[in-house]
Amino acid sequence: MLVSHPADESWFRKGELLPGLTRTTESSNDPQTLQLVSAPALGPGLAFLDAPDIDSVVDRNRQLAAQLLAAADLWLFVTTAARYADAVPWELLKTARLRGTVIALVLDRVPQEAAPEISAHLAEMLTNHDMGAAPLFVLPETTLDGQGLLSEDVTRQLHTWFAQLAADANARGAVVRQTLDGALAALGPAVAGLAAAADEQAVVASALDERVTAAYRTGRRNIEDGLKDGRLLRGEVLARWQEFVGTGEFLKTLESRVGQLRDRVVSAFTGRPAPGRNLQNALESQLVTLVRGVASDAAEQAYAAWSSYPAGVELLEPALQKPSADLPERAERMVRDWQQYVLDLVRKEAGDKRIVARGAAYAVNGIGLAVMIAVFTSTAFIPTGAEVAVGAGTTVAAQKVLEAVFGDQAIRTLAARARTELLKRVNVLLDAEAARYTDRTTAVGLELEPGTTLRQAAADVERAREELALTGTSS
Repeated sequence: MLVSHPADESWFRKGELLPGLTRTTESSNDPQTLQLVSAPALGPGLAFLDAPDIDSVVDRNRQLAAQLLAAADLWLFVTTAARYADAVPWELLKTARLRGTVIALVLDRVPQEAAPEISAHLAEMLTNHDMGAAPLFVLPETTLDGQGLLSEDVTRQLHTWFAQLAADANARGAVVRQTLDGALAALGPAVAGLAAAADEQAVVASALDERVTAAYRTGRRNIEDGLKDGRLLRGEVLARWQEFVGTGEFLKTLESRVGQLRDRVVSAFTGRPAPGRNLQNALESQLVTLVRGVASDAAEQAYAAWSSYPAGVELLEPALQKPSADLPERAERMVRDWQQYVLDLVRKEAGDKRIVARGAAYAVNGIGLAVMIAVFTSTAFIPTGAEVAVGAGTTVAAQKVLEAVFGDQAIRTLAARARTELLKRVNVLLDAEAARYTDRTTAVGLELEPGTTLRQAAADVERAREELALTGTSS
């Protein structure tokens, strides 16, 4: 409720003061409304703004009270003989003092016999809190009139003080300037704390992002290891490869002349399309399984890391603990696209070699599959004992196939290019998974050094305050 002289009411209707509140002339319990009351006896130039209790049990009431107090030029703080020493009002008075707000106090319902003692004690407390100059009005405990109001005799001292203030434009201006100057002066320390918090928030956001980066960096490393240690050559892939090239006669011919091997390769590739498809499917399944497992581990690690930060907990939701729901489909599409890339690479690198001309599409497909097998080893088909043991001759077979078609150096080049391309595509997939986390910190909109901007703004305000010298002195 805002009470003012009729001559001032039009100004308060404009909404420049407390623009977030809807003006009304009716009583309302809506905390978003401001009731305007016209009081001719008040005198122009002075308005009273009634605020809810600062210690209200309703959160919105306390927030509204803080908002109204921040809009006022002068606080008339009313307390009672029984409550004047409570902690909550003194916290608010401390805030007012730090902001330089002009304060006047009313000590209400004071027993006559205890008035000197209580008044002296309150005055001492005000002095100890650097508010000894604040006007203090002591109202005795008395009987209310028929309308539930205090008698004019009881309130005369307070009435006279406000009447003098209303009649003196210079005095009112001094109050406004003192409060404004105090609010501006308090801005520096307040912003300093805010800037420090903003810097800390940026540090925490960076730490959260780094935890995500570390989790998915580990995932990438696990993918790379999976392409080196032969684990993908086990089980279904090995069985389908042996089915594709033949585990008997084909392996026995590996020591034959290259020219004879080419003929056998073409025959195998052109006559066995179904085993080739089985092998391609097995390769796809193994890679997808590896990617899904890595993405799942990375999501769990990132989730656990964020759970150790209060800020991280606020940004989390249960779905982040697992990979994206559509990851399996995207992983399958990624692997199929990579397989097509390898086939196109083989077709391009083979050029006009006779093997492609004689074997047509099956030759390209078969050689491409051999390149894919090559990607699953760490030495680009230079077999080691471990690889031979894992692949049961798979690496030797694939190496000879490719050497027969392209030569030794081409084997290395094709396998390296195919592996690099696969890792690049896996990185894109994992980056999208990691972005589910990092997009949440990005959405906060933090600058790299948010505190710097705040401190500079506060310094600009302080410089302007000193130049204005609102209270008549320049510090």
